[in-house]
Amino acid sequence: MPELPEVETTKTSLKPLLGQQVNAVQVFQPKLRWQMPSDLEDLVGYTLHSVERRAKYLIITFTQAINEQAQQQLPARQLIMHLGMSGSLQQHPFGTDKRKHDHLIITFSAADCVNSTATQLHYHDPRRFGAVLWYEDYSSKLLDHLGPEPLSPDFTADYLYHLIQRTVKADDASDKTSKKRPIARPIKSVIMEQKVVVGVGNIYATESLYLAGIHPATPAHQLSYDQISVLVKHIKDILQKAIVLGGSTLRDFTIASGQTGYFQQTLNVYGKQGEKCPHCDMPLDNIKLNGRASVYCPNCQPLP
Repeated sequence: MPELPEVETTKTSLKPLLGQQVNAVQVFQPKLRWQMPSDLEDLVGYTLHSVERRAKYLIITFTQAINEQAQQQLPARQLIMHLGMSGSLQQHPFGTDKRKHDHLIITFSAADCVNSTATQLHYHDPRRFGAVLWYEDYSSKLLDHLGPEPLSPDFTADYLYHLIQRTVKADDASDKTSKKRPIARPIKSVIMEQKVVVGVGNIYATESLYLAGIHPATPAHQLSYDQISVLVKHIKDILQKAIVLGGSTLRDFTIASGQTGYFQQTLNVYGKQGEKCPHCDMPLDNIKLNGRASVYCPNCQPLP
């Protein structure tokens, strides 16, 4: 599944299309996780203004030229996209044949260009578990419950520790979390919960816990503040490194330009059950937490 670094890399790779005008919208298979809107062709004539990311969602804003008769800017339109389990956005020259599992093609070109210089943006999704929706219709349902971005100043050791312990900070005496029990779920499950922190998927949770020396099944509330601090640092570092390296190329994920990421070449433990630990040479073990494989080193990541 494309995780946060892959989605961030996809966002960056769409920059060449900024300022380009939509010439055509073709929908070939509208049945994804949710039905695609039936009026996506309304984007024709709009210009790609910006591409943002929230968690694993892309928020794509299109603007119209000023209406000369009304003398005012027409309302912007926004799409919210999710790549699902196997989706990708890929750019191709105009005239590129549609491939199997290309469900949406948006054709862009500069306002003064002809079709021969246009670019096609293909939404490719073999499993059809992604989404292409109008932002105004689904933003509340999809985004309102999300936790902080892991690379933002809001995701800190202080935040994660107090959330786990359900303790009240001195500057927030009204916080009702003090009435709840500390979180005893496995720490790996906690950091993968989108309401806790967004975008820490299985690959990056596994690698961060290994580097922090924390067993993935450790009850979250048993971790000290110092352990949480080390874990948060490694989550931030490993996600930033993955973004720089273009994400992980697992299965058929590619970014908009068609390039693949290289982070998978730096993995320490993910997907390496039975191989030797890079640090101590002990064979790596694997357990399942919430149905997800969790590879770890029994020596470097002992269970308390």
